[in-house]
This record gives sequence, C-alpha cells and structure tokens, in this order.
Amino acid sequence: MLRIAVQSKGRLFEDTMALFAEADIKLSTSKRTLLTQSSNFPIEVLFLRDDDIPQSVASGVADLGIVGENEFVERKEKADIIYRLGFSKCRLSLAVHKEEEYNGPSWFNGKKIATSYPGILQTYLDKQGINADIHVITGSVEIAPGIGLSDAIFDIVSSGSTLISNNLKEVEIVMKSEALLIGNPNLTPEKKEILEELLFRIEAVKAAEDKKYVLMNAPTDKVKDIIEVLPGVKSPTIMPLATEGWSSVHTVIDQKCFWEIIGKLKALGAQGILVLPIEKMIL
Repeated sequence: MLRIAVQSKGRLFEDTMALFAEADIKLSTSKRTLLTQSSNFPIEVLFLRDDDIPQSVASGVADLGIVGENEFVERKEKADIIYRLGFSKCRLSLAVHKEEEYNGPSWFNGKKIATSYPGILQTYLDKQGINADIHVITGSVEIAPGIGLSDAIFDIVSSGSTLISNNLKEVEIVMKSEALLIGNPNLTPEKKEILEELLFRIEAVKAAEDKKYVLMNAPTDKVKDIIEVLPGVKSPTIMPLATEGWSSVHTVIDQKCFWEIIGKLKALGAQGILVLPIEKMIL
C-alpha cells in the first residue's frame, strides 16, 4: 500500500482529485478525514497543508506527495521529483504598487518585501546582488503594502486579479511552478511496483489531454492528400466504405490543431467529420 500526501483544500486538491478520478482510482472525499483509502487501488491518501507535504514525504510519513513546485523548492526537503503533472500552474513574482516607477531589480535595494517564500526570494536577491529586508508573512501577503508593512511583495500569481484588486503590478517573474509528484528516495520494491502502475495510469490520462479522436468520410482518391494534412499521433486508420470510391479515415489530433486544418479537410472532400473526446490514451 502506498501512502500519498495531498493538499487538503484549494485548487491543487481539486485538480488532484480530478486526476485520480480520471485514472479510475476511487476515493471517498464526502467526509473530510485525515486519511482515506482507495476502494480499488492500493493507495491511501493523507490530507495535509501544502507546506507540510515535502517534509512528510522526506521523513517517510508518506511515500509520495502531490505538491506545488513552489512549496517543494522553498522547503528544500530530500525527496525525488518523480513526475511533473502539468496542472495547478502559477508563478512566483515580485509586485509593487501600480504607481511606482519601476526600473529593474535594483529598485528593491533597501526596500522591505513581504512574502511567504523567504528562501526562494533570498536566493533570487543574492543572485541579483540586491540587499533587501524580507518580511515573512503567512496569509494575505498582497495587503502588506497597502497597510504599510512593506514596499513590495513576493507571492504566487495565477491570473493577476488579486494584484490588481490591491493596486499592485507584477514586475518580475522569479520562477514558474506546477504540481509535482514527489517521492521518498527509499521506497521498497513492493511500493515501487505500485508506483509504476500509478504512473502508467497518470501517463495514460495526461497523454489524452487536449486530444480528440477524429473520424471522417473521404473520397478514396483524396486519402493520400488528407493524410498529409492530418497531424496525427501515428498513421491514421483507413477503411473502405460500402459506397464505392469512399473511405473512412480515423486519427487522433491535438484539439488546438483541429480548427487550423478543418478547412483543408473540407476542401479535399472530407465529409461527415466527427470529433470525439478521449479519456485515456496508451502510447
């Protein structure tokens, strides 16, 4: 049985639960408990604060953890990055009052910066040769300049709307972050085997993201031209139709490419184009 530490609430919690559901790992989250076990896969989920997850994995309290890269880098715990999950993306940025005349990182010399990530910030300041006063805050960092606690902030930014509502502007992106699957370096062979199966399921779900299964009818003499237009994963499937001179073409494409090529497909005689979602894809 693998124990995996997961954030107890927030966007990362929601994205993680959605991933488990897509991977057909059934978990009960109707009652908020510290620990819950899957009914159909050998894992149990430990719900923790995000900043407690790296230590819980490094110490062996949990075998795995899903945590934001920002927290993992800040805590500097000895755990392995196993897989970059690609969701819950954000960035850690420096922000100042919107009316400040900002002329580069040197602006922060002698300034007070409020943050919940003093380690990452100090590393950045050292690299830039900046001497600033770091004021550690847990909670609503963005209000610090408005109440006179700091001249600037260093915090997580997603859409930037929180900065705008507090009369702040983003001036420097220090690092980009996404959800990571981290692991204890000393997993037993039995736990590594379960991890491999978990990764297999995760990769199948991730491979299907933004992919569509496309079917179309096309004149047989235009199939070669259509194949050249299609940016499929592999060579498409071609099957003859009952109507002579016509074939059915099946392929997988990125959703973002579909609208770019639909006109070309129609110009080549493709008809009855059907686009279907894909839940999992085994490569």
